[in-house]
Amino acid sequence: MESIPLETIGYAFLGGVLPVWLWLHFLLKEDSRCPEPRSMIVVAFVAGMLAVPASLPLETWFAAFLPAGLPIIIAWSAVEETMKYLLAALLVLWRRAVNESVDLVIYMITVALGFAALENALFLLAPFAEGRILDGLVTNNLRFVGSTLLHVLASSMIGFALAWAYVRSRSVRLVYVSVGLILAIALHALFNFLIIAPDGSHTLTAFFLVWTGAIVFFALFEVLKYFRYRHLPRNTC
Repeated sequence: MESIPLETIGYAFLGGVLPVWLWLHFLLKEDSRCPEPRSMIVVAFVAGMLAVPASLPLETWFAAFLPAGLPIIIAWSAVEETMKYLLAALLVLWRRAVNESVDLVIYMITVALGFAALENALFLLAPFAEGRILDGLVTNNLRFVGSTLLHVLASSMIGFALAWAYVRSRSVRLVYVSVGLILAIALHALFNFLIIAPDGSHTLTAFFLVWTGAIVFFALFEVLKYFRYRHLPRNTC
């Protein structure tokens, strides 16, 4: 296999990361009243990127043993959503900076965006290496409004589950995060099932699904922020 030039890898990396940073900037503006430490945002973003190489061996193993179609779609969705949560729990969620319920949503979203950034970069490698720059950019744009948003929504389900169980007992939090993880896997698998339909007949349905989910997400996020800030004077955290 011919090696890919470092310059091409660099362009693919930037092509994957820079658009995702736009999503991250936009989402962090939603929490501009009490922003999280930038160092922690970077840690969460890198944690999401680390979840990609952590997922690949398991996905390869499942691909060798499971039939194509829905079984492999569910397995891969489960691997990716579980890895994102595990890396978040290992590197981020236990830290002192995570001291409010809404923080759990913010950091899970940031982890998801880190995952999406590196995943998008990997999808750009082949077309960039073959000189198909336009094809790569078109694919990346579609992933920017589709798969990237899917990762945000799926991980936000886990974040919301953790947030709503924030003051509950450990056993209750375990139940909540399990439900959130199951919902995240189900959404991820449904999107992938629709997007890979052979004739492309369900592509619009897949995009409608994630954009409808985005509306629900922002509504729930506003509710969570309201309960966080309702007793606080303005301009204070």
